[in-house]
Order: sequence, then C-alpha cells, then structure tokens
Amino acid sequence: MSTWPEIDEAGRLRDALTELRGRITRRAATRLSRFARDFPEGPTPSAANLAHYLALRGEDLRPLQDRLLRLGLSSLGRSESHVMAALDKVIGVLGAITKQMPDDGGAPGIEFQAGAAVLDENTRRLFGAPPNGRDARIMVTLPTEAARDACLVQRLVGSGMDCARINCAHDDREAWGLMIRHVREASRTLDRPCRIQMDLAGHKLRTGPVASLPPVLHLRPARDVFGRVLAPAAIELVAKCDGPRDQGAFPGLTVPAQAFNRLRPGDRLRFRDTRGKKRALEVADTTPNGLLARCQAGCYISPDTSICAERADQDGVWHPLEGDIRLGGFPVRPMEIRVRRGDRLTLTRDLSPGEPARLDGQGHVLAPARISCTTPQALERLAPGQPVWIDDGKLGGIVEGVDAEGIHLTVTHCRPQGVLVKADKGLNFPGADLGLPPLTGKDLEDLDFIAEHADLVGYSFVESREDMLALILALSRRGVAGLGIVAKIETQRALSRLPEIILSTIGRHPLGIMIARGDLAVEIGGERMAEIQEEILWLCEAAHVPAIWATQVLETLAQKGIASRPEITDAAMSGRAECVMLNKGPYVLDAVHTLDGILRRMQEHQHKKTARLRALGLAGTLV
Repeated sequence: MSTWPEIDEAGRLRDALTELRGRITRRAATRLSRFARDFPEGPTPSAANLAHYLALRGEDLRPLQDRLLRLGLSSLGRSESHVMAALDKVIGVLGAITKQMPDDGGAPGIEFQAGAAVLDENTRRLFGAPPNGRDARIMVTLPTEAARDACLVQRLVGSGMDCARINCAHDDREAWGLMIRHVREASRTLDRPCRIQMDLAGHKLRTGPVASLPPVLHLRPARDVFGRVLAPAAIELVAKCDGPRDQGAFPGLTVPAQAFNRLRPGDRLRFRDTRGKKRALEVADTTPNGLLARCQAGCYISPDTSICAERADQDGVWHPLEGDIRLGGFPVRPMEIRVRRGDRLTLTRDLSPGEPARLDGQGHVLAPARISCTTPQALERLAPGQPVWIDDGKLGGIVEGVDAEGIHLTVTHCRPQGVLVKADKGLNFPGADLGLPPLTGKDLEDLDFIAEHADLVGYSFVESREDMLALILALSRRGVAGLGIVAKIETQRALSRLPEIILSTIGRHPLGIMIARGDLAVEIGGERMAEIQEEILWLCEAAHVPAIWATQVLETLAQKGIASRPEITDAAMSGRAECVMLNKGPYVLDAVHTLDGILRRMQEHQHKKTARLRALGLAGTLV
C-alpha cells in the first residue's frame, strides 16, 4: 500500500512524464517534417517510433529513472520498440496511484507487442524465416574456395549459415556465379533457406604500391654457434620459361634454356658475387623441377652477376662450358617503409611507388617517407588538422600541410618500435567529407549482376540520406525496387547520420543496418566502440530495423581453430542483434558451429536489453 510521501512523489512524477511526453511529441513531429518527401502518405509507425525514441533519448533521463525505480515502476529503459506506449503505461500507473484520470496525451504510439512483431517481420523479409530453435541469423563471408568447393558451401549451410555474403571487392563474376549456384544447390538439398548478400566494393581508399628493393638473393649456409658450416646453402636452378615457376623446397633462380640444357650434376658455376668475393655453386643433384646447386660460403647474387659454367675432366681439370650466364627469376621484395612517432609521412596524389625517407650521411631527413593513395581525389578536401589512420588503426597521424604533391602527415600514433607502411592497406579520414560519389563505376556495373542474382545488397561506406537515395534509384532502374539493402555503418559521418539513413529508407525497401566494427572503431576510437555499438542496436530496435553485428566475431577461432575468452563473450553479446556475421577463415565451419550453440543458449537468458529470467542452474533446488 502506498504511503502519502509516495503518492505525492507519484503525482510529481506523473506531471514530469506528461510534460516529457509533450516535448517528445513536438520534437518528433519537427524531425519527421524534414522527411515529408520520403513519406508522401505520412510517416510509417516505425518511422514515428524512431523519431519518438530520438526525442526521448535527447534528454538525460537518469534522475527521472532513479525516481521511477524507487517506486518500482520504470520501463522506459526497455522502451525502444514502443516508446509512447511505454510512456503512457507508466503515466497511467502513476495516475492510478494518485487517483487521477489520464490526460488525452495525443495520438498513441505503436503498442508493446506490436513493435517486437514488426521487427520480427522486417527481419523475416530481409533474411527469411528463422532457423529451427534460434532467433538470430548467422551470416558468413564466403572465401574464394566456395566457388570451386560445393561441399564446403553445403557444410556451411548445414552447420547453420542463414545468409552467404559475397564481397564484390574480391574475385569476379564467374566466381560469384559459382558461389551462388553452390549456395542455391545446398539450400535445396538440405531444405534449409539461405539468403545471399552481395556487398558493393565502394571506393578503394587504400595505400598504393611500394617500391621494390634491388633484386639480390642472399645465400647463407647453416652454421653452428661457433660459425662452423653445418650444411651448405642450397638453391634450385630451373630452365627459364614464360610461365610461373613451380615453387620447390629451396629458393630458385632461372637459367637461360640453352645453358641449362648443358648442365648436369658435378658441374660448377663460378662467379664473383656483388661484393667481389669469389664463389662457386656446385651442381649436386636433380630435382623434380631442375637442378640442385650448393654453395659452401655465403654469397650475394644479382641479375648482373656474371657466371661461368665449368665441368671437370677425368683428371679433375675444370673447363668452361658456357660463359657469362645471367640468372633470372629473382624474388621481388618491397622496400621497408618504417615510420615512428614524430616522423613525417607524405600521402601522394600520384600512384608512383612509395619509398622510405631519404637520409644524408649524418642521418638527417632529406625527404620524408612517401606512399600514394589509390583514390587521389579523396585527398582534395583534406585540410591541416585532419586525423588520418592507416592499416586498421595501426598508424595514426595529423595533416600538417597540403600541396600539389599530396598531404603531409606527422605520425602521432604507432607502436614504440614503429610501424611498417605497406601497400594495399586501408586509409581512414574520420569525419571528413571527401566529396566522392556514393557509387563508383564498378559498383554500378556490379549492381547489374547483383540485381539478377542476390537477395540483399550490402552498401559500403554509405554516409547520408542522399547516398541511400542514389542506391534506391539505381535499384529501381534495374527493376529491383524491393531488393533488401544492408547499410554498412563504417564511418564517423555515417554514424552521425544514422537516423536520416534509416528514415530515408524504411517503408521503401527492406533495410538492415550492419555495425561494421572494424572501420568504425578506427574512425571513432576503439575505446568508444563498446558504447556506440549499443546505441546503434537501440536505434535499430526503435526503427524496427534488423541489425547485423559484424567484424572479428570469433575471428581467432575462424583463423586459428581456437577461440579466445574475450571473443566468446563478444559472441554472446552479439545475440542481441538480429544477425551475426562471421568472416572467412580455415576453421570457419568450427566458428559457425560454435556461434550457433552460443546464440541458442543466450537467447534463453536475454532478449535485447531484457533478462528473460530462465531458472538458473546455479540457484540450485531445495531438498
């Protein structure tokens, strides 16, 4: 029975919540008015609920929550899918305590169970019916092997894959077609639905090529701790040909065919190495590919090394067989571009190969290290002060200057020993408006294939309402206006515009939101990723839009066959999303099986933010 102080507090809370409801209604209407052109017949219930939730969460509700909890009343913390209904229920209960008639608060929002039902239906539209006994779906990125190994695909489907993801940044149409055929065949054979998502590649913001070191092969015999030779250095010699050389057990070089055909075991190849030291290779045996030669001393061989082939007669006298042989097939090794904190690095507009810093005899920098950007136009709008991250956040810097050559960075974040800047590594420019078109020429070409074969299209690096409309228009022109879209939230700009990305699409296309935690963590900082992934889940639930939990889920298990404890916990948390994505790896089947079990167990304990209070084994029973 309530006490008078509690009744008084209930009255004050009722007034506060009634005022809150009014503010939410007004602010939501203002937000939705900006999207009137997207809802010619008025906003959908899901759009209205999202607008209500954004208005609700635009206020700091912690003091109000604490007061409600003391009366045992609050359900606002779990109101994502039914904001106004939850608010009205609490106001109604407070009115009953104070014996006040409920006010006419305006148009009611979506009801308690209806919100969850709409989310379930939207998830079905995107990913199909749920698998037997599991609510969350499992998406798997298909490796190249899936194009030639139908058995692998069938085992993935049989293990629990509900959606196969094909990344259009890799492979080609022939490989994609084979992957799709294998998925469809496996689905029919196992009588188990499996959708296909194809991800557009988007703009390739990556580092360009790195210059190569001079082609030199260093042969070293094995020595003991005292420097004595235990085994000579070995090299395989093969005839020079136009095709690629089969890799043998030893480093290999090519010999001009005419000279190679004259060689046989017992011959020797005499030369001066790049240092001018006299050395000889002794042809010791044949190999499946050619000849095995050994050297008793260390040596350096380059394409300019002049070699004389010799053969001994019966008296042991060596006679030349062939003079001035030049070997080929030297391994190509990139130069080492190592930068440390405080170093300068130039991102160039031209695609010339990157090089390390040039130093004078005293070690002073004459020219900083440099590497190109594969999309030079991305550099046009960058200004001093802009942060730049390279290689998934392994290297961070700040733009200090911009000129015709490119942008000049000062390295601010890296390991104490420095970081190697390598080719084809991702570039991130957090918060920058790069002014790039939302769809590349390749994306538009790939959409022709996707429109014909896929169930869903993954939209890489989407950042705004205009980006979403560009894809919607492109799909409409290809006759697939209802194709599901998965918007991948990968950048700081996309995160800040998530409400408009959702509001511009729901009601027009089946929509999913992928929490692309790799690029997004680089953009916003890894330490913020934990809270941001929660906020994205909440917004998606408020909009009744399925969320995909992606990037590095059970990554160690998929790659190495053993799961770490932190990633098991991460996988358990992922069950609050409607779909969980696994990346490819040698042990991806083990990862699918493990994730399937985790999701099935966790759904008995937790649904979204709500504990389901299943009986705990740890609670025991009374005898």
